[in-house]
Amino acid sequence: MYQAKGAGRNTLGFFDPQLQAEVSARAVLEADLRQAVAQNEFFLHYQSQHSAQGGMTGVEALVRWWHPQRGMVSPAAFIPLAEETGLILELGRQVLLQACTLLADWGQQAGTQQLTMAVNVSSRQFKHADFVQQVMDTLAQTGANPRQLKLELTESLLVDDIEQVITKMEALQAQGVGFSLDDFGTGYSSLSYLKRLPLDQLKIDQSFVRDVMTDPNDAVIARTIIGLGQSLGLNVIAEGVETADQRDFLAQHGCQAFQGYFFARPLPAEQLAQAMEVAARLGVP
Repeated sequence: MYQAKGAGRNTLGFFDPQLQAEVSARAVLEADLRQAVAQNEFFLHYQSQHSAQGGMTGVEALVRWWHPQRGMVSPAAFIPLAEETGLILELGRQVLLQACTLLADWGQQAGTQQLTMAVNVSSRQFKHADFVQQVMDTLAQTGANPRQLKLELTESLLVDDIEQVITKMEALQAQGVGFSLDDFGTGYSSLSYLKRLPLDQLKIDQSFVRDVMTDPNDAVIARTIIGLGQSLGLNVIAEGVETADQRDFLAQHGCQAFQGYFFARPLPAEQLAQAMEVAARLGVP
């Protein structure tokens, strides 16, 4: 019934054992997800971000969930469900708290004071009435430097109520918080809105980076995004960079920042700290 209703008016739906199995599996996953959120079972991995010169400039915080029976659950499986059920509000709060706690620790050390922390924010989370206050409360609670925090927003956020989006962004920007537009070029792109948003950075989606050396269309899109960012005075970062050729091509066309397996895989905080210590001993910037 729900499948037919979701497909629109004047449609029919027939019982399908496979569909029933999918519904049952989803119900079990939702129950597990609710328990995991209630018990704060989620943790973060951090993927480093680098300048065109190769030096590490910061990280992106990526949420992970280890389930006792399922093992590591893909974010692609639980994030959409968290969005749909509203659990993303509490999950997002926990992610921001963990990320800002590490950011505050970095602020106490000379070697890491300059690093930024990028945190993904869902559309539903950003639109919540208390979002701005929640961010400020988290920064105050942890002691993290707002100027080192970067919130990553998706283009889907721009679909409606753009004025409210801008108001919230400006309120946080006034406190020093920065903004990156994630997965740029894959969703709702309006240049008239883009020039009004108080953004600091555009992020080239990995779907364009992946084939930038073999697909002329992806190469054109990547160059266009870089040029657009430059014309708007925005930093541009490419995600999903896996080869030196990809990095070199993007750098030659003006991309200033990079993230991907070519530089590092996402790591737990402890392993990230060890990797940074090794890099420091070797004199790597």
